[in-house]
Amino acid sequence: MKENILIDKSIVFASRIVKLHDFLIKNKKGLPIAKQIIRSGTSIGANINEANYGQSPADFIAKMHIALKETAETEYWIKLLYMAEYIDEKMHNSLLEDCLELKRILISSINTAKSNQK
Repeated sequence: MKENILIDKSIVFASRIVKLHDFLIKNKKGLPIAKQIIRSGTSIGANINEANYGQSPADFIAKMHIALKETAETEYWIKLLYMAEYIDEKMHNSLLEDCLELKRILISSINTAKSNQK
């Protein structure tokens, strides 16, 4: 079976988000944000995985767009956690870098899928 780098990267990112959530809960910091970021950050990979089982190219693209929206939301929460001083600069930069990488790959995948439909 062919390796799917996007799925692999999204699973690694989701595991980092789970650890971030646990860190925030343990330190009783940003609890409302912790609930939001666990949803959006883990939803990215779930939607990517679901897209790979889409019923049509249009379904694939739609689900990848949902993953892209979840990535944008997660990016927002990461930035907010940093600005609110709930996470340090190193953690912020690392999480944001991974999130932006997923975003770039998703955009590229969506564009490729759209061009293949023509």
